Amino acid sequence: MRDTAFLRGEINMPNQDMKKVYDITDIQKILGVGRSSAYKFLEKVFANQKPFTVIKIGKLYRIPKESFDQWINAGMKIDNDL
Repeated sequence: MRDTAFLRGEINMPNQDMKKVYDITDIQKILGVGRSSAYKFLEKVFANQKPFTVIKIGKLYRIPKESFDQWINAGMKIDNDL
């Protein structure tokens, strides 16, 4: 029944303001980089968990919005280790 409710538009999908995590497409848009650059960057961040938190589920990356936004708002500082 839930599937048909979604198709009828009775279930609203969360908009960007309500999302708790970003995906690779969100990161690309925010940073203004291509897909491969975004993946390379997230692989390094995932390995170090710096300068923000990255969660990996299989091959998918999910970035907690709060952690990423704090990094952006602090001026996007990156350690030389990345």
